[in-house]
Amino acid sequence: MIKHIFFDLDRTLWDFEKNSHTTLLQLIKDFKLIEKGIDTADNFIKKYKIHNEELWQLYREDKIKKEELRGKRFQLALAEYDIDDSELAEQFGLAYIQQSPIKTALFPYTHEVLLYLKKKYSLHIITNGFEEVQHIKLASSDLAQYFDVIVTSEQVGVKKPNAKIFEFALEQAKAKPDECIMIGDDFPVDVLGAEQIGMQGVYFNPNKLAHKHSVVHEIFCLSELMALL
Repeated sequence: MIKHIFFDLDRTLWDFEKNSHTTLLQLIKDFKLIEKGIDTADNFIKKYKIHNEELWQLYREDKIKKEELRGKRFQLALAEYDIDDSELAEQFGLAYIQQSPIKTALFPYTHEVLLYLKKKYSLHIITNGFEEVQHIKLASSDLAQYFDVIVTSEQVGVKKPNAKIFEFALEQAKAKPDECIMIGDDFPVDVLGAEQIGMQGVYFNPNKLAHKHSVVHEIFCLSELMALL
C-alpha cells in the first residue's frame, strides 16, 4: 500500500530548461554580451550548457565545489569568445543564481496533479539542487504547500543516487521503502537510486527520449499520474 510519494524537483516539476533559458536571455541583454563580442544569444547559451553540464558532472562526483561550478561555467562560456573577464563572469553567475530560482515555469498539470495526489498521499521532495536555491524555487512557484518533507543533497552531504539520501528522506518522512514511490526525470539517479533501497520508481520522460532502460513505470506527462495513482 503506497502512502508516500517522493518527487525530484528540477526537470520533473520545475521546468529547469525553460526557466534557465528565460533568465539567460535577459542577462545577456542586461550585461550587453552582444556588444562585448558574443555572436548570438542562442549560440552563447549552447556553449554555456556544454560547460555547465561538464562541471555539474564533476560536482556530482564531488570533484569540484558548488562555488567553483557557479562562476567557472560562465567564465568558460565567455572564453569561447576570447572574453577574459573574471569579474564579468562572477557578476553574471551571481545574477543568474539570484534571478533563475524566482522564475515560475512548471511542467503541464503540475499543480493539478499535486493537488490530486495530496488528498491521497504524503508528498515529499528529494533533490540534488543547492539548498537555498531549491527552497526559493518551491516558494516562488507556490509548490512548497504540497510537500511535507524537502530533502536536498547539501543537507544530507551526499547526492542521488547514493542510498543515504533516500534513507535520510525515509527517516524524515517516517516511511518504509515499500510504502513509497519516487518520481523523477533522471533514470539512473532517481529511479534506480530509489529502487536500490526498495522503493518503487516512476520514470518521467517528457521529451520521449529513446532509452534501453528496463522500466516498470514510465510517463510522458505528469497528468498520467492521476490514472496511475
